[in-house]
Formats: sequence, structure tokens, C-alpha cells
Amino acid sequence: MILEGIVTTLSSEGTMNVAPMGPKIGRQPGRFLLRPYRTSTTYRNLKDCGEGVLHVTDDVLLIAQAAIGILPVPASRPAERINGRVLLTTGRYLEFRVIELDDRTERTTIEIEAVAQGVLTDLFGLNRAKHAVIEAAILATRLDFLPIDEILDDFKRLAIPVDKTGGADERLAFGVLLDRIQDHARSVQLSARSSEDPILHCFPGEALP
Repeated sequence: MILEGIVTTLSSEGTMNVAPMGPKIGRQPGRFLLRPYRTSTTYRNLKDCGEGVLHVTDDVLLIAQAAIGILPVPASRPAERINGRVLLTTGRYLEFRVIELDDRTERTTIEIEAVAQGVLTDLFGLNRAKHAVIEAAILATRLDFLPIDEILDDFKRLAIPVDKTGGADERLAFGVLLDRIQDHARSVQLSARSSEDPILHCFPGEALP
């Protein structure tokens, strides 16, 4: 099972990196896999330092901002068992250490063992809008791999549950992701048909933040 979450790691200089990540959870308690690309800061930090914190959260604005690299420095505190940082606005967290790291391919495989865990806040849960924002955030990290027309079509579909069931945070999160997608579309000289796509006005009668 893939669990969408947030991973914090520290560089060798102590700088915190915050990244959305989907660990693969198996049947063995306290063990999971991370598969960051070798170009990612998460990979470099885990290779250098071997420790981090996985956060389980329903704060999709946090996930969206982290996905596209516009996250303001979040409130955090030192981890208890490792050299790392725990985000204060998330629900459950697991402090972990790297057991094994295989970076022979571009997408690495890192086996993780949890060494401590805790709960900071109750999770509200995920409605259709929150799920849609998570899917949109994943798309926003795939701009180098997927055709822009395909991404825009998916955004148009995802805008429907955000419009129907989202609150202020979900709309803001979807809006910042949409801005990034549109900027990318313009940068690759999107075709005239797609540049007039209704995704540009995905919430009728309401301007996106």
C-alpha cells in the first residue's frame, strides 16, 4: 500500500527539507520503503545522514506547497530519537532510520525502520476535495514526464470535486497548483486549443486565489 505523506530530512549542515512522499507500507510493522529520485534533496539527505521523519497529514495545502517548492518555513521541533525535525501542524509522525539504500538506478529504493512515533493533532479526514488536491499535487511533480495536455485534462476533472466539496484551504491549494501548471503550459508554448481550455476558469463565478 502507498501512503501519501510528508517527509522531513536534514542536510549535513542542518538545513531542513520538506517533501511530499508516498512510502510503500508492507506487512512488517515499523518498516517501509521510500523511492526518491537521485536528483532529489530527500535522497541526498538520507544518503548523507540516514535519518528523517514521516508525517501523516490531511493538510493538503501543506502537501501542495511542498510539492511545488513554495512552502514557507513550517513550525517544527527537534525529533526525540534521531537528528531530525517534527512538523507541529501534522497529525501522526514516525521518526526513522535508513536500514538499506540502493541507488543503482535513477529512482532509488530506501528501506526504512521507524524508531519512534507520536500524535500531535487529530486528523480531520480526507473528503473528495482533499483527495483531488493530492492527485493534483502528484501531477504537478510530473511536469517533466507527462504531456501538458494530459495534465490539463486531469486538472479539469479534479476541479469538479474541489468545487463541490472543498473548503478555503482546498481551493487555495488547488489554486497554487493550477498556477504552476498554467505557468508551465505557457513556458512550453501550449497549443491554442489547450490555452483556451475551461480549466483556466475551473470555479465558475469565482476567481482562484
